[in-house]
Amino acid sequence: MKRNKLIIGIVSMIAVLLLSACANETEENTGTETESNTEEKKDMESESDSHEGMDHSEMNMSSTGEVPEGLEEAENPTYEVGSQAMIETDHMEGMKGAEATIVGAYDTTVYTVSYTPTTGGEEVTDHKWIIHEELENPDDAPLEEGTEVTMNADHMKGMDGAVAKIDSAEETTVYMVDFVPTTGGEEVMNHKWVTESELSPVE
Repeated sequence: MKRNKLIIGIVSMIAVLLLSACANETEENTGTETESNTEEKKDMESESDSHEGMDHSEMNMSSTGEVPEGLEEAENPTYEVGSQAMIETDHMEGMKGAEATIVGAYDTTVYTVSYTPTTGGEEVTDHKWIIHEELENPDDAPLEEGTEVTMNADHMKGMDGAVAKIDSAEETTVYMVDFVPTTGGEEVMNHKWVTESELSPVE
């Protein structure tokens, strides 16, 4: 009888130890999963914050409406000042498909450029658009691809005063426009610039 009691006691002790180990392992796994979920949530929040910062701090969608000295108004623009047109480009979120009101039309040379912001960060490539009159002491237009120029424009944070490389040039009519983003929000006023090929008639 004593021997049987001893065996039962040992078996009971082993069972208790095994159950205790299982419980600890479950707690550790739960803790690890919770930490993992928390880190994942933080990463997602950080990514969201990053996108929001890009929209609001780097791009100046509206402007005062002032134009550079020497910029000539277009005599017979396809889209007259005060008329409406559809925006067919997506320089930024909420732009494509928006109905624009033309507030200025000018004949000039437009450039796509690549540059490193004066505020630091990664290089911006093929930025649309900088016009000839927004360059510091440029040679005659159009400038050749690869030409280095200094920009006198603040369309984006870190642009004014930055040295840029010309990626392409096009002589065309550019427009300054007002529009309400398709994504909602306040009306964008005096946005610079949209080219003639980036607009279409309102149907």
